[in-house]
Amino acid sequence: MAENSGYPGATGFDQVLAFTVPERNARGRVVRLGPVLDDVIAAHSYPAPIRHLLAEALVLAALLGSLLKDEQGQLTMQAQTQSGVVDLLVCDFRAGELRGYARFDRARLDELGPAPTLHALFGDGYLAITFDLAATGQRYQGIVPLEGDTLAAACESYFFQSEQIPTLIRLGVQSDVNGCVAGGLLIQHLPDGEEGRERLHVQHDHPEWEHMRIMGGAISSAELVDPALDLETLLWRLFHEEREVRVEPGLKIVKGCRCTSDYYRSVLSRFGPDEREEMRNEDGVILVDCAFCSRVFEIDLD
Repeated sequence: MAENSGYPGATGFDQVLAFTVPERNARGRVVRLGPVLDDVIAAHSYPAPIRHLLAEALVLAALLGSLLKDEQGQLTMQAQTQSGVVDLLVCDFRAGELRGYARFDRARLDELGPAPTLHALFGDGYLAITFDLAATGQRYQGIVPLEGDTLAAACESYFFQSEQIPTLIRLGVQSDVNGCVAGGLLIQHLPDGEEGRERLHVQHDHPEWEHMRIMGGAISSAELVDPALDLETLLWRLFHEEREVRVEPGLKIVKGCRCTSDYYRSVLSRFGPDEREEMRNEDGVILVDCAFCSRVFEIDLD
């Protein structure tokens, strides 16, 4: 790779770039969200702290979801608590489609000030990460406490506890009157291969991993969100001293709310006649509000 920002075909907004460093037994993903991020966030009038939180969560969903080999598989990330200001944060990624939503108590949020901590937002919450594999019908889920200063730290804990994979995640968010930009870098050490072998003796102090952790940790939030810095150049800055770094463009990312009238009609048809009758309004239709895209669907089952 050569440092040549802006060359034809350079990876910019809303596309994952996958990479591997073979001699270090490491793989990674890097992404920068722009227009798609604005589209998802614009569905609701989120205040600044929630906008920042959701932007981080959407980047994480894109990074983790892009690890799936099953192109129709789905990654769902859900942070939840019963006592926090944010009682639900959910994002999912499937085949390049990204969506997310946050539910919060506005009055309690206003009491926290402009830059609340993760614990102030969630209290004693938890993070659930679920991988659904469409090809096999299998589901893998891990749940970890929402500890640490960031959502990225909680995701690192998930991989440490549930997958036994040393993982580094770095995020950056920039929001102003012109919109929101968020970027992320994920690096993992896989000395025993990506599949088919148990990692019972993972070394988090392995020299290969220590090297990658230091290199990846040198990235700044400003670099992750800089639209003038394509992702290939960003990786070159980090790893240009390595003998080989393989890069491969991943999926294009689009806003992916999958709500349709037909889908909701099929869901409502599973309820009994009396239950559906109670759901109808005075005009005889059932109103379904999609939290992800903030659209209201009028379903007339007749």
